[in-house]
Amino acid sequence: MKFILNDELIDDNTLPSDFTALRYLREKRGLTGTKEGCASGDCGACTLLVGALEDGELTYSTLNSCITPMQSLTGKHVVSVEYLSKTGELHPAQQAMVASHGSQCGFCTPGFVLSLAGLYENKQGCEQPIDREAVCDAISGNLCRCTGYRPIIDAGMSMVKGSMARKEIMKESDEPPYVELMSKNDSIKTQLESLQTERHDSSNYLQPTDLEQLAYALKLNPAAVLIAGGTDLMLENTQRYRDFETLIDVSRVAELKHLHTGEASLTIGASVTYSELENFSKTLYPQINALLSRIASRQIRNRGTIGGNVANASPIADLPPLLLAFDADIQLLKNDGSTRAVNIADFYQGYKQTQLAKDEMIASFDVSLDKLAQFHRFYKVSKRMEDDISSVMLAVRFDVDNGILSDVRLAFGGMAATPIRGLKAEAALTDKLINDEQALNQAIEALRSELTPMSDMRASAKYRLDMACNLIRKAWLELNGSDVVTFSGHAVSDSILSAGLEGCTHA
Repeated sequence: MKFILNDELIDDNTLPSDFTALRYLREKRGLTGTKEGCASGDCGACTLLVGALEDGELTYSTLNSCITPMQSLTGKHVVSVEYLSKTGELHPAQQAMVASHGSQCGFCTPGFVLSLAGLYENKQGCEQPIDREAVCDAISGNLCRCTGYRPIIDAGMSMVKGSMARKEIMKESDEPPYVELMSKNDSIKTQLESLQTERHDSSNYLQPTDLEQLAYALKLNPAAVLIAGGTDLMLENTQRYRDFETLIDVSRVAELKHLHTGEASLTIGASVTYSELENFSKTLYPQINALLSRIASRQIRNRGTIGGNVANASPIADLPPLLLAFDADIQLLKNDGSTRAVNIADFYQGYKQTQLAKDEMIASFDVSLDKLAQFHRFYKVSKRMEDDISSVMLAVRFDVDNGILSDVRLAFGGMAATPIRGLKAEAALTDKLINDEQALNQAIEALRSELTPMSDMRASAKYRLDMACNLIRKAWLELNGSDVVTFSGHAVSDSILSAGLEGCTHA
């Protein structure tokens, strides 16, 4: 594998397939600024900044190095916290943290700094200032156990202003100008461009770039394990100490990365990441975008994939209810190249059981454009705003024809062993006027009779059922034009801040 670590070109083919980036930095390179806090991608102490060329531009994203195989970063620019002050001058993110007193015990600080540095680098050349929402999104996967979020957020919001002020000072100073280390560094770009022309396979970690190469890799390695983002799979290694021999990385297979609108449907490739779908849906499908911003953290969304979320078959996954509400079709791909389509309603067979055969993988999802154009809402209830698992998830779709509900979908996650629909509740609303409150009450009573939620550490069965009923009422109110308050973003009003709840976005 070849990649750039800070400012050094690395060529190393000695690593096991599952050797994490965190272990590589600390054990092989002595770069101990990157910390291990949880080994499960939850705390952000291990955050790395990774640069890649996209349409000729060098952009950076954060990831959790504790659950990222080092070999998956071939052809990339890997930035550890030590690199930020390589020139002897603090990076604007570091300087802002110092000025705002953003570090307390310091254990989590390197991760916060790299998350803020990524935000800063990607905002270069952008006229819009870095606002609170952007900062909170950037650090959504970084936990501060000293509860020091306010000065960290202040530091993030001051970065661009501080950078501009420093440049003005430098114009009238004999001091050398700030040396660009990342996004504006032509040397890094040139090296990455040369790496793009090379194959990156090793003997135990294969990275096919099209279906033909993937089929060949599977033929030669029938016992290999497939990996895309690996945000769940790698927990087998870090939490259960499972060793993987050969991994086939499908995250670069072009046919699995498709994200486009056709004549009748939206096609989402299985290897599309949450962040990629988030960016795509920002303008076209704001409700989908809002849900995606609630899934995990920025670091996880940068690597986790849509196909992985569905194939994992977790009962608390957030995307299966969404796909169930839209009656999505799943394209399954066999190792021999043949395909078959399965509707999402038929895909799950039981707890952690799906229709996937041993020689199959998810290739893509097809969602009807007509159904995407209908009224839809997604509600996720969890104890924290981000980086948390749903206690209850509801995906709603209403098709309205001349004031009549001609089609209704109420899909739930976190309620049973698989994602489920409230079929009786749907029937109670179908063919009724959209403002028929009696029909709504009948639907809620029907839901109470047909759902038997589980109880666990996140919520009791009674809480889940009450919340599910209330969410249906909320969706019905929104359908009828009520201005229903939904606290679903990172921005916090001054009135809330003045009430002493400045940390509520992480509560």
